[in-house]
Amino acid sequence: MHAIQRHVQRWPPVNHRVRSMRATQLFSTSASRDKQRLVVLGSGWGGYQVLRTVDKKRWDVTVLSPTNAFNFTPLLASCAVGTLEFRCAVEPVRRYSPQVTAYQAWCDAIDFKEKTLTCMPATPPLSFEKSSAPPVEKTITETKFPGTGTPFTLKYDKLVIAVGAYSQTFNVPGVKEYAHFLKDVRDARSIRTRILECFEQANQPILSDVQRRNLLHFCIVGGGPTGVEFAAELHDLLHAEIAEHYPGLARMSKITLYDVAPHILGTFDRSLSTYAEEKFRRDGIDIKTKHHVERAERDKMIVKEQGEVPFGLLVWSTGLAPNPLIQTIQSLQKHEKTQSLLTDEHLNVIMQDGKVVPDVWAIGDAAIIKTDILPATAQVANQKANYLARKLNRIVRGKEHDKPFEFHNQGSLAYLGDWKAIYDRSNADSGIKGRETGRLAWLLWRSAYFTMTLSLRNKILVPTYWFLNCTSLVGFWFVVCRTALMIKIGIFGRDLSRF
Repeated sequence: MHAIQRHVQRWPPVNHRVRSMRATQLFSTSASRDKQRLVVLGSGWGGYQVLRTVDKKRWDVTVLSPTNAFNFTPLLASCAVGTLEFRCAVEPVRRYSPQVTAYQAWCDAIDFKEKTLTCMPATPPLSFEKSSAPPVEKTITETKFPGTGTPFTLKYDKLVIAVGAYSQTFNVPGVKEYAHFLKDVRDARSIRTRILECFEQANQPILSDVQRRNLLHFCIVGGGPTGVEFAAELHDLLHAEIAEHYPGLARMSKITLYDVAPHILGTFDRSLSTYAEEKFRRDGIDIKTKHHVERAERDKMIVKEQGEVPFGLLVWSTGLAPNPLIQTIQSLQKHEKTQSLLTDEHLNVIMQDGKVVPDVWAIGDAAIIKTDILPATAQVANQKANYLARKLNRIVRGKEHDKPFEFHNQGSLAYLGDWKAIYDRSNADSGIKGRETGRLAWLLWRSAYFTMTLSLRNKILVPTYWFLNCTSLVGFWFVVCRTALMIKIGIFGRDLSRF
């Protein structure tokens, strides 16, 4: 198994230990080199799935990621309002240790000629560390310690680039400082804390009703699936536990959904997006399409069409921006608009001169197939990862794998609140094509997310929390098909504690 070379078995005195650790920066080999080293950058939908399915007995696998867990992003909106607990949306990378070597670190640079990676720890700097790397400007870091620590080098034989992407802010002033994103469990925790904080602040007797209404105005920028599902989950929370425990304040709360496009859920069939808009308006969720946020400030944002809009919580979900590592790579071809790496149909990256790099692949939100532009979704990343893992498992056995990647559209889902959803299979590549709305679509939505959960632990936890979150039993089929929604909200309710 690959690890940074150790020089001694016992800990030497501190000064010797420091010199020893500095010396190890030059090495990235292990004693055992009978296996080819496969390095996976990232632990998202692409990287983690490769990690799960690649043959770890034949490959010397190393994963490098600034986080030590995979985030199951479709469940983050539920975690943010207390429907699910945070552990339901994460899978630890170290589940596969010691078969896999894992470093919680950034990759700052790739030398494709020498097959080396320059890495920076994403952990707190140690007391003896004096050097630091400059923090990347105009990006949202995923660690509390950007640009600190001592860099080290890793070598690879095969490389999978699956670093994902960051939240797109379009350089709107104040967004990084005053908005919340919903990319990982830490974001969900921060949002849940802020929601409850807003109600506790509004409950203070020193506030006027105008101040309370401003504090209980929840703004969501971005009308895609993430923004829509969070608005739906927040609506459920406000009309259930909040209405029960803060009855006076619940009537003052308001949800507003902003988008620059003329309609929300633009990737769905038009009839389904219309259904979603009509349902939201009936539920009292204000939809502001064709609206442009000019800047965000503390407790308010400036909207071009409205002027000053006060808020207690601002959630920003407006698409993806390139990862800083991808921005630094100049030797590979990139998509002109998104700046994602371009790959061939076998997912290999392409040099600027048109040559394919046979030992380097790119998947997930960081890459686009040059001849087949696919949406940056978890579904695409997951299918690419499964394809690449099969290819790697054949390569390590000395077998050919010339079949190009083919994407099989399984449809799109979005939750709309009140046990209703939309399911779009009008562009599906197999099975029954069509569109579903309401309770049936909701059952399909729950079933899809249940089957997509990866570990046995979460296959038990997720339906258990859904089952604990039901307010009533409506017929036999809801008992059977909703083994996942019924005990926590109906018996215990969502968790409103703030810690």
